[in-house]
Amino acid sequence: MTFDAILAQIIDLLQRQGRVSYRALKMRFNLDDEYLDILKEELIDAQRIAADEDGRILVWVGDTTGTAAAVSQPLQPSPQAPLQQDEPGKIAQSSTESRTPEAERRQLTVMFCDLVDSTKLSSQLDPEDYREVVRAYQKTCTEVIQRYEGHIAQLLGDGLLIYFGYPQAHEDDAHRAVRTGLGILAAMEDLHTRLQQEQGVQLALRVGIHTGLVVVGAMGSGDRQEHLALGETPNIAARIQGLAAPDTIAISEVTYQLIQGYFDCEALGVQTLRGVAKPLNVYRVLTASGAQNRLEIGSTRGLTPLVGREQEVR
Repeated sequence: MTFDAILAQIIDLLQRQGRVSYRALKMRFNLDDEYLDILKEELIDAQRIAADEDGRILVWVGDTTGTAAAVSQPLQPSPQAPLQQDEPGKIAQSSTESRTPEAERRQLTVMFCDLVDSTKLSSQLDPEDYREVVRAYQKTCTEVIQRYEGHIAQLLGDGLLIYFGYPQAHEDDAHRAVRTGLGILAAMEDLHTRLQQEQGVQLALRVGIHTGLVVVGAMGSGDRQEHLALGETPNIAARIQGLAAPDTIAISEVTYQLIQGYFDCEALGVQTLRGVAKPLNVYRVLTASGAQNRLEIGSTRGLTPLVGREQEVR
């Protein structure tokens, strides 16, 4: 590879990364010390587009579109010149489009949390005091949500919309959602005690959870853009939350099937949800069962007996 080709590629690398170590350059381009010194002299002293940092790092310091173009121009006839030098805009655009799809289909476990009688609470407190109460409630919930790697999609006043399975998916997202709900209720007990002593405020919370298919992607434009999940799943989670008693967690049958055995639940029967065509079975989560895997769950119910394996059993 010619000197000009190596120089052009190092300029491109600096523009993209901003910083690169001399040792990385020597390994990447198989340079010796003398060759590296010549390149440093060209970039730092001659073209003044880079700077030395502690004798170890080469740092990009200039916007030199013209310089980069001038360096890369003689390389166009060379068979070694990469294709992206001819049409960098098109290559960059297609690469970005392939990495960031506009929207994607996912199975998501959606949690909706809401304060009970928030309207009444706001009428009892000065607006500034009410704001501090809501902020304390949001902070308490956020700490637990982050512990289980949930994603807060929206803060809706005194309501929280949380996703489990986006942007990072886990095999046990339904479990994480239920554990988050139990953790929030436990943490809210401490907050409730403190607020009752300081301001005479009683807080209660409802939690609803549902799992289903959604399409998630960017919505809105400009500064108001958000990544939201669309479909009936978030709506059902919100409706189930409305069925929950204060300081309890209500889940759909789909979510219940995913966490069955790991948590003790109580059936609330078939419920008709506003705006949902079919009635749904709803369950109340009581507590974690303590089971760690499917074998422990199966052992409590009784394992399937072996048939025709008397000799093996003996």
